[in-house]
Order: sequence, then C-alpha cells, then structure tokens
Amino acid sequence: MIEIRDLYKSFGPLEVLKGVNLTLEHGRVMVIIGPSGSGKTTLLRCFNLLEIPDRGSLTLNTVKLDFAPSAKIPQRTVLSLRQQTGMVFQSYNLFPHMTALGNVMEAQVTVQKRSKEEAKATAMVLLGKVGLAEKAAAYPHQLSGGQQQRVAIARAMAVEPEVLLFDEPTSALDPELVGEVLKVIRQLAREGMTMVIVTHEMKFAADVADRIILMDQGVILEQGTPQQVLEQTKNPRAMQFLNRLGREE
Repeated sequence: MIEIRDLYKSFGPLEVLKGVNLTLEHGRVMVIIGPSGSGKTTLLRCFNLLEIPDRGSLTLNTVKLDFAPSAKIPQRTVLSLRQQTGMVFQSYNLFPHMTALGNVMEAQVTVQKRSKEEAKATAMVLLGKVGLAEKAAAYPHQLSGGQQQRVAIARAMAVEPEVLLFDEPTSALDPELVGEVLKVIRQLAREGMTMVIVTHEMKFAADVADRIILMDQGVILEQGTPQQVLEQTKNPRAMQFLNRLGREE
C-alpha cells in the first residue's frame, strides 16, 4: 500500500505541492491528471524520491519516511524505497550504447547482482511480454519511439517493483504509436500491477484507472472513480478543465 500524508514541496518561493493526501491499495491503478503546472509530475517524482518533499510523510509497504526541512533521509532508506518502484519517463531514457536486451539486463546485474545468465533470461521474458523479443539485439536508434518506450517499460519491470510509475508515457510519441504503449499498460493493469500514471489521455485514464486524482495548483481538486471524477464532478474548476480538454479532443 502507498500512503501520502500532508505532503508539501516547494522550489524556491514556488509552492508546488500544498498538503497532498492520498492512498493507493496494492494491485490498483491510480491516474493523475490536471493542467500544466498543477504539480502532478512533482507528486509522481516524490513517490521514488527523485524529488524530496519538504514535509509530510510517505509510506510504501514497510518503508515509511517523514520529511522535514532539517531532516536528512538516510541513503539506505532512499535505496530501499527506490528498489520497490520502477519509473518510466516520457523521454524513454534508454542507454544509447546498449541493445534493448542490454537495457533490460543492466539494473538486474548492477543493482540486484544477478548473474548475466539469469538477467538475460528475465530480460527476454519481459521483452516478449511487451512484444519486442525479436528486437532484443536492436539499439535504441534502430527502434521507433513506441518500441523504445516499451523497452523502457520492460526495463522498469525487470527489478520486480512493487509499483510502476509512469510520467506522461505517451506524450513524446507520434499519435500512431500511442496505442502500442497503452496496450502494454492496459495488460499490466489486468494482471494486477500497482501503478501510478500521469497522463493527458483521458479515454485511457477512464479505461485503466481504479482511481483518478485531479490536481490543480498543488492541491487535489477531485479524487474518486473515473465516473465520479470525469462525469459527476461538481467542482467548477474541475469542470472547466475537463470541458476544455473535451473540446481539444
């Protein structure tokens, strides 16, 4: 289970998160939506401490962290939390000098200290899972954007995380490649993978989410089921955002 309580984060004088509270149960999918600058990506990056909150608390299973301006988080605690999370970025972040297979093997060998034989076997299973077993020997520059993102998903899964974090996983893709990435994420959801997804794909959010968080100006405006948030909200600001998004689509 993931639990966030009274989470604050500022960058200089700009307060980006303002007392965020949320809970996500094991095996559930949470989708975070909201306008640009609402704090959704910062919140996601706090889940695995790519951003350190100023105050509040974060619990992931048995790891609990309490944040305060003067508190220093032990590195072993940071590593313990990060070993339970897998991050998929919008810009893929694959190692350009490694093949697809090498990218999926790397963390298994260097972080988890698995043998190369074990790491290779796991990597091939995962590449097959995302439909890219035949691309194992290809380098990132030889792959389409959608294929690169699917390799990135396989890489994140390779360390067997408790939760997968997705930061706008389709925003850098050409429209015709979006579907192949969303198909993989939908399959993971069906298999019970715990996920937190920041996205602007509303139809996808409605389809895959157990819970939707709608953020604006660092706070949660609405949270609930897709139907509650996307169809039944009475919050004027939430309605304005969703109506504008509907017109853009």
